[in-house]
Amino acid sequence: MDQSLQEKIKQCPALPSLPTIAVQVLELAQREEVDLGEIARIITQDPALSGRILKTVNSSFYGRAHAVGTVSHAMVILGLQSVKTLVLGFSLVNNLTQDRKKGFNHLAYWRHSIVAATSSRLLATKLGVVQTEEAFLGALLADIGVLILERVFGESYAELYKSIRSHSELADRELQMLGTTHAEVGGMIAESWKLPPVLQQPILLHHTTELSVEPQLAKLIQVVGLSGRCADVFCDQDPSNAISDVRAYLKANHNIPVDEADQILAEVSSKTREVASLFEINIGSSIDYTDVLKKANEALVELTLRSQQQQQTLEIQNHKLKVDATTDRLTGLNNRATFDEFMTKVFSEAVKTKKPLSLVMIDLDKFKSVNDTHGHPAGDAVLRYVGTMLKDFVRPDDMTARYGGEEMVMVFPDTPKNLATALAETLRRAIAANRINIGDGKAILVTASLGVATLEPNSPLKQPAHLIKAADMALYKAKHSGRNNVKVFSLPAPKQKAA
Repeated sequence: MDQSLQEKIKQCPALPSLPTIAVQVLELAQREEVDLGEIARIITQDPALSGRILKTVNSSFYGRAHAVGTVSHAMVILGLQSVKTLVLGFSLVNNLTQDRKKGFNHLAYWRHSIVAATSSRLLATKLGVVQTEEAFLGALLADIGVLILERVFGESYAELYKSIRSHSELADRELQMLGTTHAEVGGMIAESWKLPPVLQQPILLHHTTELSVEPQLAKLIQVVGLSGRCADVFCDQDPSNAISDVRAYLKANHNIPVDEADQILAEVSSKTREVASLFEINIGSSIDYTDVLKKANEALVELTLRSQQQQQTLEIQNHKLKVDATTDRLTGLNNRATFDEFMTKVFSEAVKTKKPLSLVMIDLDKFKSVNDTHGHPAGDAVLRYVGTMLKDFVRPDDMTARYGGEEMVMVFPDTPKNLATALAETLRRAIAANRINIGDGKAILVTASLGVATLEPNSPLKQPAHLIKAADMALYKAKHSGRNNVKVFSLPAPKQKAA
């Protein structure tokens, strides 16, 4: 937090102060020789406060077997720490609930704080954290910085608070918009009130994951932080993420299984309304973990279905992108880049395994005249038709592609020259025998010239480009031999030496 913002907060006239009775109790409790009788007398001077303390001590939240009739008795039975916590909690909450400005969602704030405080005390007990009372009060006051920021920034902060979907988002949003967080502000106020470090630190650090404090205090801070996420379970519109986070944390850090984690959250839901009534705070609708879990499961099912739909859509989109990247749009054949990649792969395999690899290059005869006579749409129709023939013609391990213009290719792995030549001849006849519909009720005949080249063991063809060139030379020969035929590349016979 920068200095100017710190000064702005400190100079705000609406900042809450620590109640007088809380100051007196804190001061007496910190003396070397604690006078319990004096503390009891001070508390008793406030009948409303002492009545609430006794009501709380005798509630099921503390689970005492025998009724406690006086504050002095409560201090003997529960100890100074418990009573001091109740004095601080009741007096502070009473002060903080007095001045409620319109626009800020006080119900949401106190609902979250009361659930967090209830969760924190239960978690501290379950997880063996000795400072159960500090856990309760630390969680109750953890978000006091929210009330401070609302008083300093007014409606703009109220809008920020209203805009978040989960309390877990709040600190990041505050840092982004204000340059500080409610935890930092709360820690500053707790220090100015001279609260003991065991309360200051949880308020300041409850959103911090990396803690450089002594282990016992770190456990307390972690419990207060986790209690905030437990409160999200009952306060978020969609509780599924909060439930997952609480379950995962308890499993990973304390080896607590899911069903036991759910039992803890169910106990939180049963205790929270009682705690809220002790503090005379209205937290709105009832909190029932069974209902929350049902809502979360419904949301989870909906999220799963949505994720599956998104996954299917993504797969379709990815498939389309892959097809677009590898396919010639007009003919539906593989494109030139895909052909080059395939040739590199199968050529290398053929060299390694010493198996034959055949390539057939196809060129439609006098294709330019089709475009000139009938128009380019007719030429496109011819290319699409021949492309479909080639796709139906090749075997699963073969590949066919549009090489460029009206030239197409077929690649036949593990196929000797004689078989590739026979396949090329079959294709040539099929092209020549079928009339192609070019639209407007017109159909035309086209022919093709084909060149065949084969990579064989001990072949002088050492690269994919050599095999392509060989097939192209055979095609050139077919074109210049009257078209509509198949020619096979062969190396020229060695010249005979003169006798």
